[in-house]
Amino acid sequence: MKLIKTEDAVGCVLCHDLTQIIKGVTKDAVFRKGHIVREEDIPVLLSIGKDNLYVWEADPKLLHENEAAVLLCELCENEGMLRSAEIKEGKIELTAAYDGVFKVDSERLRLVNGFGQLMIATRHGNTAVKKGDKLAGMRIIPLVIEKEKMQAVKELCGAKPLLELVPIKRKRAAIITTGNEVFYGRIKDTFTPVVEAKLAEYGSEVIFKRVLGDDHVQITAAIKEAVERGADFVLCTGGMSVDPDDKTPLAIKNTGAEIVSYGAPVLPGAMFLLSYYQENIPVVGLPGCVMYAKRTVFDLVLPRLLADDRVTAEELAALGEGGLCLGCEHCTYPNCGFGKGW
Repeated sequence: MKLIKTEDAVGCVLCHDLTQIIKGVTKDAVFRKGHIVREEDIPVLLSIGKDNLYVWEADPKLLHENEAAVLLCELCENEGMLRSAEIKEGKIELTAAYDGVFKVDSERLRLVNGFGQLMIATRHGNTAVKKGDKLAGMRIIPLVIEKEKMQAVKELCGAKPLLELVPIKRKRAAIITTGNEVFYGRIKDTFTPVVEAKLAEYGSEVIFKRVLGDDHVQITAAIKEAVERGADFVLCTGGMSVDPDDKTPLAIKNTGAEIVSYGAPVLPGAMFLLSYYQENIPVVGLPGCVMYAKRTVFDLVLPRLLADDRVTAEELAALGEGGLCLGCEHCTYPNCGFGKGW
């Protein structure tokens, strides 16, 4: 690559895209990498501020930005990800080929981005994405980079891709509604319809429903029955506070389920309980806020349950940063800061 005056560039090959920005009209490459400069191109190049140009001059020790972008993409790309149709301004983007939970190896990503002269930007990990959503973009900062440096980055990352897209599956759910006030008809059950609607967003169906009073023996039995009838996971609504009449946490514990966490650093949703029955069947205690709040801890965890992506106590603890829903009048979830702490 060499630098020459634009007036002297006729017949030379451009080694990078040149962008034209006209406010409110366009921001795109007016000339692409590989373009052979013509006489009539000179006024256009000068109009976008290019008094000098970098033109291609092969160097076996260097990689062009487009070639380097491909290598960075290969470090990230995994099943279920689609590359952008063309490399634009030295950048490649990845989008989701299907609905799923997007995951990022944050530690290795930080190592790569700390290497210098290159960058990989992603959306937050452990978040639900839809088919067609943008996942990541990558490029180098200069126009060319040493091959040795890119090889060092490749060795640093290893063979496992930095990114993963775990597909969300259609699941069979059980909803066990608890509380004497509902069981005896003192109030209408407004909890179950909300949960059903959230499950429907992901194409999952409810195959088992039961309304019970504050009797932990009956609740335990119902959870086991739901699993026997084919439920992939069980959602218990109500009875999650520390009030002595609330028996749901005790009932879940008495099934023999492994309690991952009773409580989460999320508002709304602090009284959330997550457990796994028979090792891989989630049994969840939902706090009352799910009934009336737009978004809660349930919205953060549900996609991962549907993707069979096991949630740990450490990951729930990490939700504290980003775990405060601001209750915006016009909710933009998931395109907001809520839940982005893990």
